[in-house]
Amino acid sequence: MLAGACAGLTVTVPASADRASADGGVVYLRAGAPVAARVQDLLRRMTVDEKVGQLEQIAVDRMLGDCNWSGGDFTEACMKQVLADEATGSVLSGGGMGPRTNTPRDWAIMINTVQKYAIGHSRLHVPIVYGVDAVHGHNNVLGATIFPQQIGLGSAWDPTLAGRTAESTQRAVAATGAVWDFAPVADLARDQRWGRYYETFSEDPLLAGANAASVVRGLQNAASGRKVAATVKHFAGYSEPSNGHDRVPADLSPRYLRDTILPSYKAAVDAGALTVMVNSGAVNGVPAHASHYLLTDVLRNQWHFKGVVISDWNDVLNLKNAYHVAADYPGAIAAAVNAGVDMAMVPPDDRSFHASAVDAVKRGLISKKRLDEAVGRVLSLKFTLGLFEHPYVDESKADAVVLGADSDLARKAATESMVLLRNDNGVLPLAPGKHIVVTGPSADSMPNQTGGWTIGWQGIPDGVTVPGTTIAQGLKAGAPAGTTVAYVPDGAAAVDQAKSADAVVVVVGEKPGAEGPADAPRPEVPADQQSLVASLQATGKPVIVVVVAGRPLVLGAAGNTAGLLAAWLPGTEGGNAVADILYGRANPSGRLSVSWPKDLGNEPEYYQQLPGTNGGQDSGYSPAFAFGAGLSYTSYRMSTVTVNRPRVRAGDTLGVDVTVANTGSRAGDLVVPVYVSQPTSPVLVPAKRLVAFTRVALGAGQIRTVHLTFPVSRLGVTPGDIDGSGPARVEAGSYVLSAGDATATFTVG
Repeated sequence: MLAGACAGLTVTVPASADRASADGGVVYLRAGAPVAARVQDLLRRMTVDEKVGQLEQIAVDRMLGDCNWSGGDFTEACMKQVLADEATGSVLSGGGMGPRTNTPRDWAIMINTVQKYAIGHSRLHVPIVYGVDAVHGHNNVLGATIFPQQIGLGSAWDPTLAGRTAESTQRAVAATGAVWDFAPVADLARDQRWGRYYETFSEDPLLAGANAASVVRGLQNAASGRKVAATVKHFAGYSEPSNGHDRVPADLSPRYLRDTILPSYKAAVDAGALTVMVNSGAVNGVPAHASHYLLTDVLRNQWHFKGVVISDWNDVLNLKNAYHVAADYPGAIAAAVNAGVDMAMVPPDDRSFHASAVDAVKRGLISKKRLDEAVGRVLSLKFTLGLFEHPYVDESKADAVVLGADSDLARKAATESMVLLRNDNGVLPLAPGKHIVVTGPSADSMPNQTGGWTIGWQGIPDGVTVPGTTIAQGLKAGAPAGTTVAYVPDGAAAVDQAKSADAVVVVVGEKPGAEGPADAPRPEVPADQQSLVASLQATGKPVIVVVVAGRPLVLGAAGNTAGLLAAWLPGTEGGNAVADILYGRANPSGRLSVSWPKDLGNEPEYYQQLPGTNGGQDSGYSPAFAFGAGLSYTSYRMSTVTVNRPRVRAGDTLGVDVTVANTGSRAGDLVVPVYVSQPTSPVLVPAKRLVAFTRVALGAGQIRTVHLTFPVSRLGVTPGDIDGSGPARVEAGSYVLSAGDATATFTVG
């Protein structure tokens, strides 16, 4: 017998539930049997009630304290209702939902306790699959290393680096017992007002998709011995609500949806993602959770996705309560399941999902075939993750695996993600032996530096101290010999002290937040921070602005300083990374993965704006800093672009060689983007589209030829009239490739 305890609750589990060798001839307990055979054997043994339970993912708070939103210790009666009576298939810890004591070990104890209770009180000893939002490290766990948010990683233009941060996250998540991570976000960054902008990698489909795919592979790398499932979210079209506010319905033309919005999700699905999460919003008048087109026609039939589709938070019930596409809860469940949803994420105050789902099955709203299909996918996930053989983790090892792990990688990721946007008169790097004043509301704020989804849903809660290095701390600790650094939190005092300083670093930006509360109808540097920057500049001393924010902010009076660094939301090693760049230990290499608007009202702004006859001020693509912008402490040149053949067909792969040179005096990393332009097209296409990219290290004075390839199918667009009917195709004709100022032509046909 096995026993597990948490907060005084003791759970006894039959040994046969933990040892596949004692299967008694039961196929689903045989570790070596094919997954499909195990699934079918288990399905035929399950009752309708037990099957419906597999469609439920219940927030852990439903079993803690008062069994609603209180947290605390486990409550036996609520565990029985969720895990025994309803045979719930999955449990999640949403943002801020953790054990009373927030340590990795306590997380492992909490998840083991849930698992042991579920197995011990399941007639067939079926384990649950435990999910977490580990979106930039194991970010709910105190002491875990917090990586840059995705918007920063995208600006590194280094999918391999993003994958390495995901591998680190996988190790931390697995050590605490969770096996399902609701990451990566494959949505495009298309509207700076949107509250989840920082959770995306890029405005560009290729760059976003490449990073999302790498994160999928990193999370599902089982080198540590315990698999973790990645989740591609939020499928599809979530990131461009019509007025910039989270979850407001979107209107996306069929051509735009297929050619621009869907590719980043497909790249992540093609990388082998085991699960997909659905967009909470509606697209073209249909809630995504009720869209058979998205969830079955595209995801299943066109892309051949075989894994689990899960709803987002409370979104099945929202089909009734918010969207009014169903008259009752059973009808809402049926609409979602029949569209293609396999599991519903249910908040702790929802007590009626299970009974309503059983009712939907009994009324024939959900067929037995569709029920078995959905349940079979959930069971297949559990078998694939090895939960029947290894449902528990060693609680004693969790702290050692998680606490402070991979801080060097976090520092590298933060450093490579930062983008130097202005460096007038070579003010940076800061010369040694100087006196520097550091100020600004984000200079010494770990909450601002880490952003939302850190310990709590909206960010680090008041009173919680997260280990790490703030920017002020990093600039002090990392100062070269002879350099003095004064951190002055009060703005007026900072202006006064700036008069005797050699340079001023002012850290501006926005406070942490997530989802709707983080929406920003006016995405700009706040007026008081602009005023502070202006006052500092009036001293006549060089001012370097560091922007800590989850989106490009209109800079206003903060926009004409000598130095400007976009630090994004760099995580717990962000202070060291800023110091590395400002002191010149690292050569800035980040490039904008999104466009930076120069004025309010220009949102949404992205480089793939279609051409038109418009001519008013800023009505075309007119950013403060364009997609791909970024400076270095050295200089580069891209001198030639050549293709390996001048004529290709739609099914071919085209090879491209770009000659690059470091023409400066120090080593650095150069991002090499290759764009395509289409001189004529029967439907509108952007002036240029990214088709390939790489990142190359170059020594001072070094010249290299880098080789890139891309499938010609990447040039495809949906033909036809305004209705956008028909599949995408590559139009015959001439195309122009460009890298820097160098170009080459080729023909499709």
